[in-house]
Amino acid sequence: MFIVSALAIIAFILSGTSRTGTFTKGENDFAVEDTAGITKIFMVDKKNRSVLLERIAGGNWMLNKEYHARKTGTDLLLYTIHHMIAKAPVPKTGRDNVIALLATQSVKVEVYQKVFRINLFGKLKYFPHEKRTKTFYVGSATQNNQGTFMLMEGADNPFVVHLLGFRGFVAPRFSTLEEDWRDHTVFRKKIHEIKSVVVEFMEEPEKSVEILSDGNDFAVVKRATNDTLRNYDTLNLYNFLTAFSDLRYEALLNDMDPDRKDSIINTSAFHRVTLTDRDNHKTVIKTFHKPNDMQRYDMEGRLYTHDLDRLYALINDDRDFVLIQFFVFDKVLRPLDYFVTER
Repeated sequence: MFIVSALAIIAFILSGTSRTGTFTKGENDFAVEDTAGITKIFMVDKKNRSVLLERIAGGNWMLNKEYHARKTGTDLLLYTIHHMIAKAPVPKTGRDNVIALLATQSVKVEVYQKVFRINLFGKLKYFPHEKRTKTFYVGSATQNNQGTFMLMEGADNPFVVHLLGFRGFVAPRFSTLEEDWRDHTVFRKKIHEIKSVVVEFMEEPEKSVEILSDGNDFAVVKRATNDTLRNYDTLNLYNFLTAFSDLRYEALLNDMDPDRKDSIINTSAFHRVTLTDRDNHKTVIKTFHKPNDMQRYDMEGRLYTHDLDRLYALINDDRDFVLIQFFVFDKVLRPLDYFVTER
């Protein structure tokens, strides 16, 4: 019986050795099992570009303590961190080259989790605190683009890491570019949260309109004369206000050539939309014509003056320059006539 038990123990040890080879325990342990316990993720590259993602209430994330992070991006990152596995160690013939590459071209990833100083069998948990639980370096893709080189902090051996069932490499999911993580939301307010909305047509001020709400009723005001409409189209007003529940820009253009950007924003704005919520917080967007770069013509062969599909815009107190679509924002760029009932 003793011999059988001893052989079983030896077999177990050998089997573990065959799986990990001569590698130290934890060298290939890149995944995080409990992603729900992750409180923040910090990523920095060799150019000192960094991203800090911090979990906040409601399952949302903040980016660099200033912006809301894009939910689809953080969800994908958490999925990747949970499911990625070490496929194989880097062969000895290429080990030094990969380590040298990671030393100059990689992203350092730090994962922080909520842990407990006392945790008895996962049932009794006391004294929670935040702790950095994992640090690893994410390098470039393998030659066949089916894996990513990674190295645990303090480890001697890099590994090829991949996702089961995924054909490709995961390095782009660990981006250190702030714009890759920015939430594209411009407006996200429900009707009961809206106190007022002003839509100004800078080139045609007679079209400008203001919508006021006291919580129970609405008023539609002609901005040019400050007259309140006696009657208005209730359905159109409802469609207009509900459109503010989720409006997003298409692309962030802060890195556009400064001279070109200045030439655009120094012209007169096309529209200005100001939404004031119940807490008196204002959200303002200013739109600007986008040139007809595609050289599109009308049915009579005349060149359109401006792009018919997109506009430029300033948001976040004019700090961000973005590209928006008419298809998306037309729902709130409504003139006064839109609210007038037919007589």
